[in-house]
Amino acid sequence: MSAASNAAPLRFAGYAALFGKPDAARDVILPGAFRRTLTERRFKLPVFWQHRPEMRIGWVETIGEDERGLRVVARLDRSESRAAKMLTAGSLTGLSFGYRARQFRNEARHRILADVELFEISLVSHPLQHGARVHLVAPPRSDRDTAAVLPAHS
Repeated sequence: MSAASNAAPLRFAGYAALFGKPDAARDVILPGAFRRTLTERRFKLPVFWQHRPEMRIGWVETIGEDERGLRVVARLDRSESRAAKMLTAGSLTGLSFGYRARQFRNEARHRILADVELFEISLVSHPLQHGARVHLVAPPRSDRDTAAVLPAHS
C-alpha cells in the first residue's frame, strides 16, 4: 500500500453560498433559505466534482447557515485525487450547490430564493457566486477542528 493511499482524507471548509449577493444567474439567496432543508435532511450530503453525480468525491461533515451564508466543512475520499491536489495547490477554490427552489419570487432584475431544497455540494472551477469559495484546506487532525479555524468573513 502506498503512502498516498494510506494518507488521511483531505478536509476543506468554505462557503457554498453567500446571502444577499446576486450570482451570475441573478439569483439572490435570503438568510434562512436553507433552514428547512437542513432540518429535514436525514442523510449526509455528497460532494460532487463539477455537479456531476457520477463523480462523488467526498461527503459533507458539517453544514449550516451563519450570518454570511451556507458554511460547509467536507472531506474528500482520497487525498491523492485530482481534486485534493488542486485544492492543496490552491488552483481550485470554487464551491457551489445543487438545489431545487421551493419558494421564490421574481423581481425585475433578480430571482429571490427564500426556501431551497439542497441536494449536493460541488467543488467547481467557476462558481456562479464569485465569493462562494474554499477558505481552508487541511488534513484531519485530532488537535484542530477545521470548522473552528474557518474565518467568519473573508
